[in-house]
Amino acid sequence: MLQNYFPILVFIFFALFIGVAALSIGRLTSVKRPDPAKLSSYECGFPGINDARLPFDIRYYLVALLFIIFDLETAFLFPWAVSLRAIGLPGLIAMGIFLGLLLIGFIYEWKKGALQWE
Repeated sequence: MLQNYFPILVFIFFALFIGVAALSIGRLTSVKRPDPAKLSSYECGFPGINDARLPFDIRYYLVALLFIIFDLETAFLFPWAVSLRAIGLPGLIAMGIFLGLLLIGFIYEWKKGALQWE
């Protein structure tokens, strides 16, 4: 029974080797010239010079949420498209409802001006 898991174990070791090798090569061959600009913290489009509790524009969150929503939509669309013949008309209707809800959310965000950047 353990012989069935041997290819998975080989794959895990191969993936770990590739990951460690890529990180090691990058660390060994990279140019190291730190300066204050590179070492400073930078988050959400603002340099970290003020108090961390200051409010900032909500559009950063809205754009991030929009990206996550459409990223997840793609993750759901691919398996659906692959198995469309097997699931038939009910699957097509369910995906139509799903895409319709996403379209409503996208239109709402568009009307609220969350996609307008100044």
